[in-house]
Amino acid sequence: MALDALIDRLGPEIEDPEEETFLLFSQDIPSQNLGFVDPRATKLELNVAGKDFLIHQSPTILNRPGSTTGAVVWKITPLVADWLAVPENLIWASGALSPSSSVLELGCGVSGLLGLVLAPLIASYTLTDQSYVARFVDKNIEENTVAVAQKPPTAHKRKGKVSASLPMTKPRFMPLDWELDEVTTSLTGSENVKSFDVVIACDCIYNDTLIKPLVQTCVDACRVRLVDEATTNKPTVCLVAQQLRNPDIFEGWIKEFNKHFRSWRVPESALSDELRSNAGLVVHIGILRNIEDRSNK
Repeated sequence: MALDALIDRLGPEIEDPEEETFLLFSQDIPSQNLGFVDPRATKLELNVAGKDFLIHQSPTILNRPGSTTGAVVWKITPLVADWLAVPENLIWASGALSPSSSVLELGCGVSGLLGLVLAPLIASYTLTDQSYVARFVDKNIEENTVAVAQKPPTAHKRKGKVSASLPMTKPRFMPLDWELDEVTTSLTGSENVKSFDVVIACDCIYNDTLIKPLVQTCVDACRVRLVDEATTNKPTVCLVAQQLRNPDIFEGWIKEFNKHFRSWRVPESALSDELRSNAGLVVHIGILRNIEDRSNK
């Protein structure tokens, strides 16, 4: 079973959120400012998973009063995208992700980079965020998708040309406000797909007022699988990647997340060299608890 295979690769389950916070913030975490790639540039040239991407972003929106931080690319995003594209990644190796998988991303920001990298390897990828990023996401999708063969990652090679015999699977964007919108099966974009195999949130935890709405949206997205008769025996995996900044905000998140999800930190041995070498970047995995487990938290 994919879940058992994944848990075997993750190590000890997080039982004490406060201890997890202490363990992470007791290490030496170098200052990385807020963690933007380049908050002044309107375009970024990035090489991820052996491919070149031209990403449009908006320093203007970032610097508007009351704006959100999804207007520019965060440093952790290309590193996580590169890590997730590797076939030896524990998410692929355990079977949690496969060429037939459906993925939902929360808080994708303007770049859509994770979707651009992963969509060609799976059946469907839905990017979500507030509606203000839609114009940039759509532009990045259109300018960075080309005709390539859709292949599972086991057949994916970083060197050599890729056959252009089939159209590439494109990610699709849909607006989703964690505080206002409801998570429904319509987010899959297909009448035949009723739920998601993996839900991803990459560097979305920076504001304590958004912790509960974000976690509840993760819960709702994973709970959709419970009514999907075709896949009820395979729970949705929730993957949360983030840069460590503030111990109070992190502790607030991990406590809330752990109430609803069985939780693990991805061990350093299972991360890429790039993620390991950047101290202060962590990835957690969650599996939705059953009702009895949640009531005891």
